[in-house]
Amino acid sequence: MTVQKNWIVLAITLLLSVTAWAQEFPRGELGFDYSYVRFAPNVPGSQGHSFNGGGGSIVFNVNHYLGIKADLQGYGSTTSSFVIAPSATFPTGVNANVQGNLFTYMFGPQIKVHASRIQPFFHALFGGAHSNVYANAFKNICVVGSGVCSFSTAPSNNAFAMAFGGGVDIPVGHVVAIRPAEVDYLYTNFTNRFNNSNQNNFRYSGGIVFNLHSSGTTQ
Repeated sequence: MTVQKNWIVLAITLLLSVTAWAQEFPRGELGFDYSYVRFAPNVPGSQGHSFNGGGGSIVFNVNHYLGIKADLQGYGSTTSSFVIAPSATFPTGVNANVQGNLFTYMFGPQIKVHASRIQPFFHALFGGAHSNVYANAFKNICVVGSGVCSFSTAPSNNAFAMAFGGGVDIPVGHVVAIRPAEVDYLYTNFTNRFNNSNQNNFRYSGGIVFNLHSSGTTQ
């Protein structure tokens, strides 16, 4: 009888432990960050350049590992160089600097280990990107310079975007965690007369995360 009681106590203890462990993950995560993008057009006439900005993300956790993430980032205006040799598209050639910004808005699954000391995570995000750099190039190069461009339609400001990568969070309490690094491969497909190829970009982010716990959740 004593052995049976011991097994019952052990089973109850394990059950309570598993239940408490299942409740340890936050129901949501709200992040704010600084973000850097190395934008890399894969064409000779438009050189790569750096964007600095920031934004945030929100994650709704389905269970201890899986969450659904929304990531929104904005980057201030920076200078892009266009050096294009004479061609049928640009009869006189182009040599100009153009200002432009960048915004991304992506959504997708996040896998995260909600450990007590260090929390690695990985995500796959899909959505869109917005930049006025190519519309500004059309305005400043084609409209201002007569005969420079053989086309008369401004490029679209919008493109498909996706990001694959991850990072690590370091909890500093029940609610707050520090995110020292998130590193992503960022793909965008701005394709137009100025840039006829997709972009394979690099993104780094770092900031702070607030864990949102539902009432009654314990740790």
